[in-house]
Amino acid sequence: MKRTLGVCYYPEHWPEAQWAEDAARMADLGLTWVRIGEFAWSRIEPVPGKFEWNWLDRAIETLGKAGLQVVLGTPTATPPRWMLDRHPDMLAVDAQGRPRGFGSRRHYCFSHRGYRKDCARIVTALAERYGRNPYVAAWQTDNEYGCHDTVLSYSDAALHAFRDWLAQRYQSTEALNRAWGNVFWSMEYATFDEIGLPNLTVTEANPAHTMAFRRFASDEVASFNRLQTEIIRKHSAAPIAHNYMGRITEFDHFATGADLDIASWDAYPLGFLSDRLEVTPEHKRRFVRQGDPDFQAFHHDLYRAVGRGRWWIMEQQPGPVNWAPWNADPLPGMARLWAWEAFAHGAEAVCYFRWRQAPFAQEQMHAGLLRPDSVPAQAYAEAAQVVEELLAMPEVDTARADVALVFDYASAWAWQTQPQGRDFDYFRLAFAFYRGLRRLGLNIDILPPDAAQLDAYKVVLAPGIATLSEPLLAALARYKGAALIGPRSNSKTVEFATPVPLPPNLPGLDATVARVESLPPDVPVPLDRGGNFLHWREKLDTTGSVLESCTDGWPAIVGSGGLRYLAGWPDDAALDRILTDLCTAQGLTVDPLPEGLRRRDSSTHRFWFNYNAVPVDRADFMIPAAGVHWEKL
Repeated sequence: MKRTLGVCYYPEHWPEAQWAEDAARMADLGLTWVRIGEFAWSRIEPVPGKFEWNWLDRAIETLGKAGLQVVLGTPTATPPRWMLDRHPDMLAVDAQGRPRGFGSRRHYCFSHRGYRKDCARIVTALAERYGRNPYVAAWQTDNEYGCHDTVLSYSDAALHAFRDWLAQRYQSTEALNRAWGNVFWSMEYATFDEIGLPNLTVTEANPAHTMAFRRFASDEVASFNRLQTEIIRKHSAAPIAHNYMGRITEFDHFATGADLDIASWDAYPLGFLSDRLEVTPEHKRRFVRQGDPDFQAFHHDLYRAVGRGRWWIMEQQPGPVNWAPWNADPLPGMARLWAWEAFAHGAEAVCYFRWRQAPFAQEQMHAGLLRPDSVPAQAYAEAAQVVEELLAMPEVDTARADVALVFDYASAWAWQTQPQGRDFDYFRLAFAFYRGLRRLGLNIDILPPDAAQLDAYKVVLAPGIATLSEPLLAALARYKGAALIGPRSNSKTVEFATPVPLPPNLPGLDATVARVESLPPDVPVPLDRGGNFLHWREKLDTTGSVLESCTDGWPAIVGSGGLRYLAGWPDDAALDRILTDLCTAQGLTVDPLPEGLRRRDSSTHRFWFNYNAVPVDRADFMIPAAGVHWEKL
């Protein structure tokens, strides 16, 4: 598939006399896509029921006649002020019972049925008008579900919808009481109308109650999105995407993505390094202007899975952002490197955010391809270079990896609900395993938690999966490769109880988790072959094969055939050794890489990405600082 570049544009922010010049410059730069409309509700419908289409008609025509393809966003992430007069109770409410106010964006509760009706109305009007417009070649629903902590709402609308959801799921309060163990602390309910939301309790709420609310909230996002996709598809054959974010686990992206054609995500490497990663201060200093060497790649592979092979970057950072604790300027070359890394992982399109830096409102400190005075910023020339390189590069198709990592959003909710240790975080655990594979120079595919086919992979990893699904358990029983499960896997039922037989209860593996302990940062558990368990350790009873032990004699890894269970959270030294042994035993070649250098193989090329601020020498070539090198396979 042909790979292309695009940009995000807001014609409503600029004088109409400037649109044609902007469109011509975009086309001259070599851009293909331009995303518009996702925040324009107040200009489309300035007062209830009165639509102002003429300006949007002209904007789409101006862009299209310049040779650009339009991604049209539904504007439901920014309901206009009059919407709050119509639905005063539509605002999301935080866990402390405070409403989230008007004056920025995403100020709605997913569960408010009145607001949903207005969303259906605006999406219908938009799709009817532009569904067959030749210049509208793709759609985007809403914008960044989950951003700004907006999935969980403790509003009255959420309460009533949650009770309905519970009634459908459990059918009777007797069944709910049994499933949740409500006999504990006399928490039993006589009717569904007695059930509240799991916030503002004296101490922690029943974890089963919390997990049910998390599942409900995730389902609300999926159904809100489905409402829009079903409308758009009645009027348009163009593909539909949503732009997800980095390290957002509050809703199940696989479930939401099932109703979409394309998964996209908004990649802000410097902001994410500053804001969303548990790394050392030295690591942040080293990569402050480049971004973490693995964070972007992880999400590329994740969203390739969510999109069932089709995925984009809908917003790519071009310069300093405005929202992180500190907002560094990318090194020269990074806007090019980030784009090429996305293409090497299978992206169809990379769209920079945004065309011109805004001189007003919340994002005026957020860089674009142009400065506010329309002079090209640093990333402009780098985008032009990528366009030239794409013209010279044959089509870049992704290749199936030899190693797979199972990722499960519900496990993130489970370990937030009951972390047992202050620093136990599911994303952090899964990302550590992904990073370990990348350090060894391996390609990785990410799989959903209900993956039923594993045979294409030589190695499968499933760390921290709270409840292993029946399809995955069946697949593991048939699997002929090497599977590493744990720690903390299969340790809860779907209803958040401790299962009996005790975990991990894996097919053919004689091992039982007898006790667990969460470890303070200064209390590592050494392994007899080097390295340590950090954060988490399990004490296993087993009569099976012990492949590695802790220095205190407790098993660290037990195995049966190709199946292995890991009884703790390994540090980098232990993880590198464990993964190396696992992969080489399956005939995979590992290539331990220097810090900051990463590799990715497509179906035709091997790509090298140097996240370092200094050049890196390989045997036959040198990769410049913040540079990319590729060679034909």
